[in-house]
Amino acid sequence: MSVPVPPTVAVLDYGSGNVRSVVRALQRAGARVALTAEPARIAGADGLVVPGVGAFPAVMAALEQVGAPEMIHRRLAEGRAVLGICAGLQVMFAEGREHALAAPGLGLWAGTVSRLDAPVVPHIGWSTVEPPAGSVLFAGVEAERFYFVHSYAATTVPGHVRATWTTHGTPGHHTRLVAAVEDGALSATQFHPEKSGSAGISLLRNWLTTLRDPSPEAHRPAAHEPEAHRPEQGETHR
Repeated sequence: MSVPVPPTVAVLDYGSGNVRSVVRALQRAGARVALTAEPARIAGADGLVVPGVGAFPAVMAALEQVGAPEMIHRRLAEGRAVLGICAGLQVMFAEGREHALAAPGLGLWAGTVSRLDAPVVPHIGWSTVEPPAGSVLFAGVEAERFYFVHSYAATTVPGHVRATWTTHGTPGHHTRLVAAVEDGALSATQFHPEKSGSAGISLLRNWLTTLRDPSPEAHRPAAHEPEAHRPEQGETHR
C-alpha cells in the first residue's frame, strides 16, 4: 500500500521575524517545508505561506525586494494556495494607513488596514473568534482561542469572501476586526497560528488538506471584487 506524500509548502523568506516558528508549526501539521525566496521553489510548492511582522510599508518594501507580489499574483491566477499570517494578511488589502499616511498593499482585497480603535493597543493575547458557516480553516476549532499580537487591523472585507471576526476592547468601547479570511485559493489570519498551540496546528492542518483537494472550490482563483462588507450590528504589531 502506498504511503501518502506530505504536501510541500514554501514559507516566503524575505526578512520577516517569525519564520522559524512558522516552519516548525507547518512541519508539526504534516507538511514538508522549505524556507525560501527562490521563484522556482515557490512555484513548485503545493502551498505558499506569507508570514509577516512589522509596519505595513516596511513589509511591502521587503516583499517587493524579493519579487513576492508577482509570485503571489501568479499563484492566485492559477488557483494555487496562498496563506498570509499577521502582517501577511494585512498586505493582501488595498492599503495600510499609519499616522494619516497611506501605503499601497497588494490590492487583492478592497479595504484599509488602520490602527485599532480600542482602550488598549496593541491587542496582545488569546481571543475567541467567530468563523462563518462552512469554514474550512476553523473546522473542529471553532470554539478555540487564538493568539493575537497587533496594533493595526482590517475592519471591512469584500462581500464575496468568508471572514472570521473577533473583538478587542471593553464592553463599552471595542472594535470588531477581521481575524481571518478565506477566499478561494487565498486565505489569511491576523492571529499567529504558529503561536496558538494545538488549535493553531489544527488550523494549519486544515489548510494543508486543501492543497491537494481535487474539488474546484478548493482551487478556484480568488475573486477580487470592490464591494466592502462591515459586520452588522449584533453580528457579530502588526
